[in-house]
Parts: sequence; C-alpha cells; structure tokens
Amino acid sequence: MHVTHGAPLAPLTTLGLGGPAATLVELADPADFPEVVALVAGEAGRAGPPVCLGAGSNTLVHDSGCSTPVLRMATRGIRFLDGPRADPVRIEVQAGHALADLVEATVAEGLRGMEMLTGIPGTVGATPVQNVGAYGQEISDSLVAVRAWDWRTRRHVTLAAAECGLGHRTSMFKRSRRWTLLGLVFALRRSPLSAPVGYRQVAAELDVPLGSSVPLAEAARAVLSVRRGKGMVLGCSAADERSVGSVFLSPEISPAQAERLRARDAPVNSFPDGSTRVSASWLIREAGFELRRPVTPGVRVSSLHYTLVAEEPTDGAGAARFRAAVEIVRRRVEGRTGVRLSPEIDFLGDWDRAQ
Repeated sequence: MHVTHGAPLAPLTTLGLGGPAATLVELADPADFPEVVALVAGEAGRAGPPVCLGAGSNTLVHDSGCSTPVLRMATRGIRFLDGPRADPVRIEVQAGHALADLVEATVAEGLRGMEMLTGIPGTVGATPVQNVGAYGQEISDSLVAVRAWDWRTRRHVTLAAAECGLGHRTSMFKRSRRWTLLGLVFALRRSPLSAPVGYRQVAAELDVPLGSSVPLAEAARAVLSVRRGKGMVLGCSAADERSVGSVFLSPEISPAQAERLRARDAPVNSFPDGSTRVSASWLIREAGFELRRPVTPGVRVSSLHYTLVAEEPTDGAGAARFRAAVEIVRRRVEGRTGVRLSPEIDFLGDWDRAQ
C-alpha cells in the first residue's frame, strides 16, 4: 500500500482533467487491504469510505479535486478455479486487473463470453459497477460473484451476481461508496466460436450474416477494428486521446419512439434487460453536432465519433467546462429529438460544492 497526500488525479484519468486527492491510497497487493481499512478508520476516517479509482477511463475529476480518500486499485491476477475439463470454467480475477488483458486471456484459452468486450479500457473491478457491455455481451452474462469489503458492516462479503442489482450500465454499486470490490468470479463456456454476432457493424467487418458465430479471435479482432474506427480504443487517435469513450448511455425509448426512430434508420437495439434503446452518438449527430467542432472552450466533438473529447488544458479545457459541454449536448439532443440523454461518466470529487 502506498499513500500520498495532495496527489494529482488528472494524470490517473484518460481525460487528464481535475484537481488533487486529499489522500490517495494505491493498493497493489491484496494482502495489504487491512491496512487500507485501518487508514480509512484513522486519519482519513472523517471523510468516510473511499472512492475507488481503477484506470480512470470513465472518470471526470472536479477542478478542486477530491476531499474524500481515493483508493486506486492496482491488484492483478487471474486464477482458474476448475480442472482442465470443466465446462463452464470459473475464473477468479483481482479487481485491479486490466479488462483488456482478461479478455485477451479468455480468448487465448478458448473461452466464450467476453470476446465482444475487447478494446474496452478500465479494470475488471469496475465492470460490474456499470455492468460493462458492448456488441451484445455484458458482464452480467458471465459474472458469478463478487468479493467485496462492506464499509457499513465492516466485513468481507461474497455477493452472488443476482444480488448485485445488475441492469443496463448500472448496479447497486454505482454511485455508492458502501462496497469496495476486491475480486470477481466469472463462468465462461469452452468454445472455439464466438457468441452470435448481433451488430451490423461487426458483421460487416467480418463479412458474415447477422447471427453468425466465428472463431473467437476473429470476433475480437473485428470488434477492435470497429472500435478503432470510432476512436473508442485508447491510443488509436492522438487527436482524440483525451476521452472517456461513451459520454452518454444509450437511452431507453418507448415503442412509439422506437418505431419513429427506426423509420429514420436509427440504430435501435434490444438489450438483455428487456429495454429498447437508441444509439446516443446517432442522437448527437441528429441534434446538429459536427465532428471536430467545439462545444465549449477546450471541449469538442471527436474527429471520429459523436462523443466529447478534451483539448490540452492550455487550450482552456477544465472539468467544469467539460461538464458544461455534457449539459449543452444533453439539452440540445432533447430539444431536437425528444429523447433525454443521461451521462455515463463517474463524477469524482467535490461536485456538490459551489463552482
């Protein structure tokens, strides 16, 4: 465990915005977690349980920083819990392990269930918080249980996936500091072939009909190619690298809205939770936003995809201006399309204080 006071948080996020943490605790060894508990109960205890930070790929830190202790999860490791012939195969993963590395490992092992999640940044521990998903797969499809520390009862707990309140990009962990996720257990099927391809862009990249299954590695490569084409892979576009990926959730729409939007050739899809949703990026384009155009000083639309990116801080970018740009997009989309967007970003820090 490593503790720093007044630590800059901006370099620990993909947006590169925001102020410092009053107390930053970095945990690399799971055996050191009792020390984290003791620290929070002691000098940092007045601020309550810590806020967890993984890879910072979905986070906007307030310009004044964060007075609450910040726990950065850097634990790594994958452990297979079953024998070589088991099917499904259960694996236990440390919360700080990179999701991209886990997906690569499962594909290499011939395990189906995560191949469509390739290219998504962040840590494994963050995935159940918003039930991370893409191109027809969600973490809830394979999650069995989470190991966590419950700050209310002050004990280790193991929660079955069904207890986690998993929905479309949400869970009982989102916007809550009660639990710190320490490890996750997944169950994946042995298969040389992917889940059926349910998205047109991925099917087109593979040159196969919708509903086809292809070798796992081919599916992963196709998804990665589609994501790169949208600028949704970290490091794929130097001009757009200061990004949180998807700023907004794909909003749920009514049957009447779905019919109206399908008539306009909008990408409307059904999700595992039974909801029908439309692409947020399509709505942003329909609202009149243009690629590469500024929204607020220092914040503009990406050059590749209808999402927001930050310019260098010397060009006027700041957390407050980024959040203002989020609100400008939300209001215009609702005014032009009648559909309300909700931010997918985690707002870390003292946002309840006056700007």
